[in-house]
Amino acid sequence: MAAPRIFVNEMGGGQRDEEKADVESPTAKKSAQPEIRLSQWEMTAAFCVFFLFVIGLSCIYLTMPTAEYNKIIRLPRTLSDLRVLKGHIALYARDYQLRFILGYCSIYIFMQTFMIPGTIFMSLLAGALFGVVRGVALVVFTATAGASSCYFLSKLIGRPIIFWLWPEKLRFFQAEIAKRRDKLLNYMLFLRITPTLPNTFINVASPIVDIPFHVFFLATLVGLIPASYVTVRAGLALGDLKSMRDLYDVKTLVVLFLIGFISIAPTIMKRKRTYE
Repeated sequence: MAAPRIFVNEMGGGQRDEEKADVESPTAKKSAQPEIRLSQWEMTAAFCVFFLFVIGLSCIYLTMPTAEYNKIIRLPRTLSDLRVLKGHIALYARDYQLRFILGYCSIYIFMQTFMIPGTIFMSLLAGALFGVVRGVALVVFTATAGASSCYFLSKLIGRPIIFWLWPEKLRFFQAEIAKRRDKLLNYMLFLRITPTLPNTFINVASPIVDIPFHVFFLATLVGLIPASYVTVRAGLALGDLKSMRDLYDVKTLVVLFLIGFISIAPTIMKRKRTYE
């Protein structure tokens, strides 16, 4: 390819300065960025994954015992919706526990995979229906499975989506990961335990910044336990919960950050010894 040529005239210097200013202007930078779109293969892959989930959920729905589905098949969006749903679904969950758990897990994983808001209400429902121990186990299992599913889906089609949704946050996350490659598990545990970054963002961004799946999986499995315990335990007293803000008061946030700092303590100590 031929080298670019520079034409110089009497006003060449001024012309080049104007061109340079145009290139460096925010508008020019924005227009210079390539438009990111999903390719046909990526669209096909996303549709196939979504279609498989829909088939699976439909099969589970068709095999469920007869009930008043208009009362129990709904996703709660507010605490009032959740209380009403819990009242309708409690007997059904008790009489058909295994089938209900299968349906619950499928819906939770589906929501996590496709970044559908509302999983916190599902976690509260688990506490209200199954108690602390079984509720935490169920939430941690489904949240980890859903996050893993989202990780692999993002590996297929996530790059254009995350560049479109969170470009600045992705650059920050990528820089932080690059600085902590030697203690990546500790850092990922800190992010999962504390509300520093949204879990949805972590699920989608992790494969983009080359976080290995085994690190992602282990950090998710262990790191979600404290927050899941808080949410599930709140589900036991669902009637006393006035707003979602009551879930994470100052005391709870302090405890979560304390646990998070403990998880990165080995990294801090190692860095201190290195400087000494």
